[in-house]
Amino acid sequence: MAKYHFGVFEFDPDTLELRRDGRVVKLQAQPAQVLACLLERSNQVVTRETLQQVVWGDGTHVDFDRGLNFCIAQIRSALGDSADSPRYIRTLPKKGYQFLAPVTRPDLPAPSGPPAIQRNYRFLFLPLSLLLMMGMFAWQKSRPASAPGLVVAVFRLDNDTGDPAMDRLATVVTDSLIADLTEAGGKRFAVIGNAIELRQPRAQRDLLKIGTALKAGWTVSGSLRKQPEGIEVFAQLISLPDQKHVRVVRVPLRPEAVDSDLTRRISVAFGPLIVPHTNP
Repeated sequence: MAKYHFGVFEFDPDTLELRRDGRVVKLQAQPAQVLACLLERSNQVVTRETLQQVVWGDGTHVDFDRGLNFCIAQIRSALGDSADSPRYIRTLPKKGYQFLAPVTRPDLPAPSGPPAIQRNYRFLFLPLSLLLMMGMFAWQKSRPASAPGLVVAVFRLDNDTGDPAMDRLATVVTDSLIADLTEAGGKRFAVIGNAIELRQPRAQRDLLKIGTALKAGWTVSGSLRKQPEGIEVFAQLISLPDQKHVRVVRVPLRPEAVDSDLTRRISVAFGPLIVPHTNP
């Protein structure tokens, strides 16, 4: 299948590989499938229901809304895009998403029939081998059983500022942190950020039970806090099952915008410390 080209990026729908100026940009399987769907329908409004059918199917039992929000956040992080000033992906509230940038496929033969029909045909009737490969890749990326000590569960950041308007910002920072940790982890560790257990209020969390349920050996949690000089992001890396605080990071935050370097600083601080647990 022909590759998509947009700006400095190239995306291969066969391998789900994203490249920037020829260099691979890490992107998990499900976000890559969402990107493929958006590129296939560039300049069209792709509904959330369409993305659910294409990527998750009818039999999904995951928290779809959280899962899709995570995928979009990770794609934006990979593309260096912003929800407030989008260059690539526009959010249409309660409708879906639209890929904005011009997309070309220089190695695609000239179509012999109506373009819209051919686009839908190519997308809906992928070769069986490609579907199996995508399914196996997604399953391998998501299953934590193969490396129980190298799964990191990321809790939604708490809003400790006393300002309810900061709730949305806490969610945005959390999604950005999940994307950056995923990129930092590479093949060393997996990241879970869209499980229902990770959205519970802090007072209701039982780290040991959640760690067991998600087969996680590490957790990342934190909060937005008000300081005299402004808002800061407080984040902590905790190992399981001993519940030991391995690292604590505080990073200042501008309330009006999420600094693109903010969550990357946290992931860089935590990433090297996330290693297999050794048995005594």
